[in-house]
Amino acid sequence: MKDLDLYQKAHLLVAAIRILEFQHHSPPAIEAVCRLLSISVEEGGFFFRKFEESGILEAVESPQGIRLAVLDHTRIEEIPRGVSETLLDKELKNFQIARKGFTQKIESFQAAQAEKKKQMFAELEKNLNQASKRNRVCANQDK
Repeated sequence: MKDLDLYQKAHLLVAAIRILEFQHHSPPAIEAVCRLLSISVEEGGFFFRKFEESGILEAVESPQGIRLAVLDHTRIEEIPRGVSETLLDKELKNFQIARKGFTQKIESFQAAQAEKKKQMFAELEKNLNQASKRNRVCANQDK
C-alpha cells in the first residue's frame, strides 16, 4: 500500500474486510486483514483508526477479540483523491529528521569526549614527564 492515496487504501481495506467476512462468516481481526494486504499490523491499525474516525469502519467486540466491520462504505467517496502525503508519512519524516538530529548530537558529543580524553592524556603525559625530569634531577643531585 505504498504508492496509494488514502482513497484507494480505504477501498482496499473495506474490500479485504468484506472478503475475509465472506470466507469466514464472521468479522475479521485486524491481523487477518493486514496479512491479506501484506502490510504491518501497525500500519493497518493506523488506517483502521483513521477510517473509524471517518465513520467508514467500526470495531466489533467479540469473545475472540476486536473484529473489524464496515460501517458505511459510501463515506469513502468523501475522501479526497490523488496522491497526498498521509499523516503517517509526515510523522515518519519528522521522526527521521529528529532521529538524524539526535544522531548528530550524539556524534558531536562523542567527538567532544574523545577530544577531551585526548587532552587529558596529553596533560597527564606532560605532568608525568615533568615529574620524571624532577625525579632525575633530584636523583642526580643526591649523587
